Amino acid sequence: MVGDSLVRVRVDSSYDGAAFSGWAAQPGQRTVEGVLSETLGHVLRLPAAVRLTVAGRTDSGVHARGQVAHADLPAEAWAAHADGALRRLSRALPPDLRVRSIGVAPDGFDARFSALWRRYAYRICDDPARADPLRRHDTLWHPQHLDLAAMNEAAAQLLGEHDFAAFCRKREGATTVRALRRLEWARDTDGVAVGCVVADAFCHNMVRALVGALLPVGEGSRPAPWPAQVLAAMARDPLVRVVPAHGLSLEEVRYPEPEQLAARAVLTRRVRVAGDG
Repeated sequence: MVGDSLVRVRVDSSYDGAAFSGWAAQPGQRTVEGVLSETLGHVLRLPAAVRLTVAGRTDSGVHARGQVAHADLPAEAWAAHADGALRRLSRALPPDLRVRSIGVAPDGFDARFSALWRRYAYRICDDPARADPLRRHDTLWHPQHLDLAAMNEAAAQLLGEHDFAAFCRKREGATTVRALRRLEWARDTDGVAVGCVVADAFCHNMVRALVGALLPVGEGSRPAPWPAQVLAAMARDPLVRVVPAHGLSLEEVRYPEPEQLAARAVLTRRVRVAGDG
């Protein structure tokens, strides 16, 4: 709850990002936020679209299985329409966007600032015999075989809290300091290389640039220490290409226990003094 007249609601969603121009609402563009906020307003019989705060603003073409947002809604409207809201949303939303759960959030919950970390996955098929046309919208087809052991050796040197300016698109007044907790590669049962990337938060293009820096290592054209050297330079390197968006998916956002939500939000706001998240 956020007050007598408003109630904070948590919304968990999944989407195929192929036909969306990213999460954030943009005039004249089909975005996840635009479709979801308008549909929520319609389902809850509100006079306008719902304003959403999201855990991670995914870029155009990026998918999500575990996106989280919150909305502060009129308590009367929520009480009147909460029952059956999920079912009505499933009928009203397009097939490439699903709400997985919706309900009153615990006290102190903030979808963006209460998060402990976000986990992304990036899928790469480097074997033409295993390229699955049914997965073409969420998997990058790569023409060269990748040495995942070499990529993991390079990735380990990037872990920890650093200024990731070399792997981010700089935004005015925003910090590029992030704590990278996990960056590792493994093959799934189909032989596809899947990168798991976990950090407290990500700046624009960070995951795709990190993957782009590791690909030359996996191909053997760059040594394992090279991505760490790029990181230390704290400047965008033209040799680091940002890989395509369609291989990337936001898999999970993790939050602390309910009694720690408000404190986590305060801490995150203090650490992210420039307001990036």
